[in-house]
Amino acid sequence: MVESAGRVVELSSPFIRSAGRILVGLGYDVILVEPPEGDPARREFDGHAFAHWHAGKKSVVIDLATEAGRRNLSRLVSEADIFLDGSDVGTEPVVPQHGSTVHVRVTPFGSDGPRRRWAATDLVVAALGGMLGQVGDPDGPPLALPEGQAEQLAGVNAAIGALLGLRMRAHGPVPRVDIAAQECVAAALEAGALAYLHEDRVPPRPGRVHPLVPHGLFRAADGYLGGGLGGSPRMWDALLAWLIEEGAAEDLDDPRWHDPVERKIHQDHVFEVVQRFLGKWTKQEFAVAAQARKLPWAAVDRPDELLLNPQLNDRDFFLDVLSGESVTRDLGFGFAFPEGERVRALIVPELGAHQALLGPRRAQSAARHAATATGSGRMPLDGIRVLDLTWVLAGPYCTRILADHGADVVKVESLGRPDPTRFAPAMHLSRGPHDDPDTSGYFNDVNRNKRSITLDTRSPAGLAVLADLIAHSDVVIENFSSAVMDKMGLGYERMRELRADIVYVSMSGMGHTGPLRGWVSYADIVSAAAGLTAMTGWSADEVVGVIYGHGDIVAGLQAATAVLAALGHRDRTGRGQHVDLSQYEAMASHMGTSVVRAAGTGRAPVPMGNAHPTMSPHGVFRCLGPDRWCAIAVRDQDDWERLCVVIERPEWVVDERFRTAEARREHEDEIATVVSAWTVSMSADLAAEQLQSVGVPAGAVQNGRDLVEADPQLRARGYYVRGVHPRVGPFLHEGAPIRIGEPVAVRRAAPLLGADTDAVLGDVAGYSPETIARLRADSVLS
Repeated sequence: MVESAGRVVELSSPFIRSAGRILVGLGYDVILVEPPEGDPARREFDGHAFAHWHAGKKSVVIDLATEAGRRNLSRLVSEADIFLDGSDVGTEPVVPQHGSTVHVRVTPFGSDGPRRRWAATDLVVAALGGMLGQVGDPDGPPLALPEGQAEQLAGVNAAIGALLGLRMRAHGPVPRVDIAAQECVAAALEAGALAYLHEDRVPPRPGRVHPLVPHGLFRAADGYLGGGLGGSPRMWDALLAWLIEEGAAEDLDDPRWHDPVERKIHQDHVFEVVQRFLGKWTKQEFAVAAQARKLPWAAVDRPDELLLNPQLNDRDFFLDVLSGESVTRDLGFGFAFPEGERVRALIVPELGAHQALLGPRRAQSAARHAATATGSGRMPLDGIRVLDLTWVLAGPYCTRILADHGADVVKVESLGRPDPTRFAPAMHLSRGPHDDPDTSGYFNDVNRNKRSITLDTRSPAGLAVLADLIAHSDVVIENFSSAVMDKMGLGYERMRELRADIVYVSMSGMGHTGPLRGWVSYADIVSAAAGLTAMTGWSADEVVGVIYGHGDIVAGLQAATAVLAALGHRDRTGRGQHVDLSQYEAMASHMGTSVVRAAGTGRAPVPMGNAHPTMSPHGVFRCLGPDRWCAIAVRDQDDWERLCVVIERPEWVVDERFRTAEARREHEDEIATVVSAWTVSMSADLAAEQLQSVGVPAGAVQNGRDLVEADPQLRARGYYVRGVHPRVGPFLHEGAPIRIGEPVAVRRAAPLLGADTDAVLGDVAGYSPETIARLRADSVLS
């Protein structure tokens, strides 16, 4: 029997349950504390929701309304490595003392601040965090992402926070890990707030077109496709050659279209020509033909179609959930762990099946759990060096998390191939010219707290320098396509020769194995292939899709989880490993209950717009002012009755037409009309405040300006952090949503291109000044 990585006690909520699931996938022994009536997920989707979120956990029933129950929980927590605490602010049944148990507190808005007690659901947090305002048509209402994406952002951050806390435990008592779901969302908007911070601009909702790069959603003969013109001249040339070959180029062979700025200005026309061409193809045929030309396209697949995907099946991504005699296929985890092992099956626990755990725990060495030293001022990743070969968003987002929490992250760049976020016109967010690689707000936010070296990795001498850096690093991370590192002669086996216990995380789009391993992918391609795009819309025939970099953010968070899990595994076993993370699988693992429901019922999930299967009313309602909306979620009958009083329709409380959520959905148009008539006369903030005053979840749909300037909760918690950049000067950075004691600081601004080359080669690789000078003279360093 494999030894557990540690014990976790989970006091669950929708904002923390995915953290417990992730830790199950990492080999932790997770104990789910349930009330006498069972976790609410047992009653969702005929138990399929509980199977997804809680399979593989152990179930104990504790009545926290009793003193005896609270004592039982306190004892259970005191014996655990991690306490995942999803209790509401002010209702904490136990408050662990700082010590050997890592206490991870996850709430919608954080444990302090003026809105700490506000009621919330996924919809409300998505609205107040800025996610909702980024999806939908510019002239229509904001649109929710499906499958609880705001909740899951909180959950994966909680898992990362737990693993960071375990690293701190070796050096002293661990402060409480405080995670606010709103901040997790606000940190995951790609350019949502950055456009305002660096260009004084609030982008409109982009509809079906990416706000920065020339990608979008297209209609195939039998569904939808995600893709576009790509991110390099080669991709445009290949697409144009294909169009000419098929006699479908129309006027795009005119030399004017070779200019990417011209294509961006007249993008609508270019997309119309492409749409006329691909509209005759089936989605799969076109995607395969495009990828054969190394063009970034993917079919927009439904969650039920994922079960047939050859790449996911070849890599054994799916697992079985076992409940009694029933076996149901479900989503696996974001990466195989440890050392490439996949979880094949998980058992769904019966209510209270593990009550024996409430008895005295078997004797265990206290030394394993006790803090061994006092580490005042230490950060969780002090002493860990990360060699960062990533670029754009997914990889740099991962390494930003590591750098924020103390790792020495060395970003490897070159003047010939710098990070596109330094120079690409669409991504170079700044108030000045867009040709300075050091002034891009996009780059400077995602790459704070890192060092930069410039190195010609196309030369043998440059690869020798890179090998020396690998030998002196704990972690190597890259998001190249699957064959690049082997072609460089620096695959995992070579890395192990350089450092036997190296942790290597690769982040290719599809993974290093499988029939689609060579496919080209961007965030929108991953979202399309993983089912997220198909579920983001008003109906199966009116898909809008996810156009901004949500898939990149999720991949970055999963990669950070992988790094920390692998470091913990190395601490326990002395062994490093290669985590072959597929961005596709990372995003697919965040598709919630969609696949287990499809497999368990035989019915394909469909987009629901802003509706919810168990809550009603549930949506966004227009308020005073242009494009101002308030999100409202009625969870139960109590919420409904309070809403009726606030909107001055008390007679609806006893109206039999509205007695249940299902009944209210049958009259949703009538209800929406009345609620909208109430909200439209006031500001979104005022509407939300009046509803929150009686406990009804509500929140304004916020944009980047609202988050930075107006949100009182973010301001009170100091979410946006000032830093001073040597070229740009002072500006606000997005905060870090994982707080271990104090908020994360910008210790050093994002690096100027190559600014740390000499220092890194000297203090890391041990090169002499003469050696560095020779390498520079030979153009190995730039």
